[in-house]
Amino acid sequence: MFGLELSMIWAVLIAVAVFLYVALDGFDLGVGILFPFAKDARERDQMQAAIAPVWDGNETWLVLGGGGLFAAFPAAYAALMPALYLPIILMLLALIFRGVAFEFRHHARDRGKTWWTAAFAGGSIVATLAQGLVLGGFIQGVALEDGAFAGGPLDWLTPFSLLVAVALVAGYALLGAAWLVFKTQGELFQRARAWVKQLAVLVALAMGAVSLATLGVDPRVTERWGLTMTSIDWPAFVRVAPLPLLAGMLCFLLWRGADDRRHLAPYLYTVGLFLIGYVGLAVSLWPYIIPFAMTPADAAAADNALALMLYGALPLLPLILGYTGYVYWVFRAKVDADAAYH
Repeated sequence: MFGLELSMIWAVLIAVAVFLYVALDGFDLGVGILFPFAKDARERDQMQAAIAPVWDGNETWLVLGGGGLFAAFPAAYAALMPALYLPIILMLLALIFRGVAFEFRHHARDRGKTWWTAAFAGGSIVATLAQGLVLGGFIQGVALEDGAFAGGPLDWLTPFSLLVAVALVAGYALLGAAWLVFKTQGELFQRARAWVKQLAVLVALAMGAVSLATLGVDPRVTERWGLTMTSIDWPAFVRVAPLPLLAGMLCFLLWRGADDRRHLAPYLYTVGLFLIGYVGLAVSLWPYIIPFAMTPADAAAADNALALMLYGALPLLPLILGYTGYVYWVFRAKVDADAAYH
């Protein structure tokens, strides 16, 4: 029983780390996705300055999530990596390329700056698409035999995973636009407000499409939502119905746009939208760490290893959260139209 409790604690910690990565690194990836829609190089400089103090620290949560999965759930890590190897490698290469482009763009001139601008935007888009392919491949499940991956190298490449990837690009773009509403002023601020309104509609459609497609992944998912081919389990449906209703309400608030005072509200609404999608995913797949094949207890490391790692993680997490909060507080001011990354 104690081992089961430890495995669930680690499952929650990893889930929280992954969500924090999406909520934080998602907006700076989104800013990169929006780079091609900026008016000129000066506006892109302002966009870059809006994320410069925090963008690299946001990726800490990806390291924590991936490292935690490797250490706490080695069986799940060993099964998932071969199944999703190609999109994961593509994601890592794109993130590296994007990081190089971010720094080099600041020092380049003329033609070089144009190249690194395109590289930063392309790296952001490719990294997001790769994350969507990983998520889609994970949701649809992987072929296992005796706990080991038994499928092909391209099993993840399906219409469902492509749909999830495109939806994630729209979602990250919305996060990026909402962050720009919070951090910028002048003409870019007005442009970002328009982006938020447009992307809110696109994300609402994308979330609806992915939600409907997820219902067809496995009959057990449909049952979790109280739906069958012939009837509706009303008690189960009523329990989960608030999730799509809340998502619709947040999309409506985003579509209305940012008012003249609460410039942080669109970003918080968008994070709430991602949280609803995250909870909906948990409802659909719980209690599996690999959908319908492996639970946290099945995949967990030995109890003493989980306990030892937990003793190290518990004091470390508040330090990371405190430092992250401090950085965001220090650099909370808006950047003006003449701002540039230094």
